Order: sequence, then C-alpha cells, then structure tokens
Amino acid sequence: MKYLASAALMAATFAAAPAFAADDSVTYRVEIHGGWDRVVVGGGKDTGATYGVGLGIDIPVGSMAFIGFEADADLSTTKECVTGVLFVGDRFCEKAGRDLAAVARAGVNVGSGIKLYVLGGYANARIKDSYTGTSPLIPSFKVSDNGNGWRIGTGTEVKLGKSAYTKIEYRYSNYEAGYERHQVIAGLGLGL
Repeated sequence: MKYLASAALMAATFAAAPAFAADDSVTYRVEIHGGWDRVVVGGGKDTGATYGVGLGIDIPVGSMAFIGFEADADLSTTKECVTGVLFVGDRFCEKAGRDLAAVARAGVNVGSGIKLYVLGGYANARIKDSYTGTSPLIPSFKVSDNGNGWRIGTGTEVKLGKSAYTKIEYRYSNYEAGYERHQVIAGLGLGL
C-alpha cells in the first residue's frame, strides 16, 4: 500500500507540475549516483558502497526557492560475515539489499546554477541473511526481510552547462527493528 501511495503521489506531481510554475522552468531530472554506505543492524556496523538511479522533478516557488520530488532505487555492497558461529568452518553473512525511497525536496537557488536543499520522505530497504553450515544438524539457509522507514538528508546541486548537473548529498535512513544507514553520495544527472 505504501508503494502504491508513493507512486500515486509522484504521478500526480509530474502531471500537475506545469500548473505550479508560472513559466517553463519546471525541471525533470534523471541521474546516476553512488558513494559511501554505512549500515547499522542491531548494534553491528559495516561500511560499503552504494550506487543507483534517481528520477525527480523541481518546481520553482518564486524566484529563489523550489520544491521537488524524487524517487531513488539503489543497491549496496555492504556485507558482513562471521565464521565459526555454531560449528568450526560454518559461516553467517548479513548483506544490505536494494534500497528504495520516495522523498520531497525543498531548497533555494544560492548562486548561478547552485542549489541547496533538504529532503525527507519514505524509504524501504531489504536485508539478506545467509548461513552456510558444516554440520548436518543445522542446514544452510538464506532469508531476506524488508524494512519500512523514513529518510532525511541535505545536499548541494551544481549546474554543469545547459542541462547537466552534479550533486553531493548526505542521507540518513531509519527502518524497522534497529536497521538504519548513513550515506554520502555524489551524483551526475540531466535536467530536462
């Protein structure tokens, strides 16, 4: 249901965007991004890399400010494994899976082609656990679980030429059951 509500909000925003703006300065964005990913699960921490894509829209509010919406889909290399958990040579691993988010952005234009913004919204992440056993008493297994939560963040976006831009962004996400993450990403995109 939350996925459906997020998708409906994004679709309504894209459809109604021209009505919000007084001119044709509504910007539709598509980007690739990646960076540092620190995952905390039940007190344990591990660091890896995150990478993904984003789609968004920015709508001017007056001459200096803007509001926007963005949907992101990311993957992560963050993984931690422990050996000798129950028996000699067995192995338990916990890995961050896909990470989805639908957020609102609000910000200001602070100079020629420079935007500062904050963001907040819904996030959903998957965590994958696997156990490779060495004893017939406990078989090997793989399980995964999804966590719903929220994301906040802040960033700077700099225009490169007519339609390209680059950005750097900090994101904090808090999911269920002690699952949270900190990310610092850099992105490259096109504003249409």
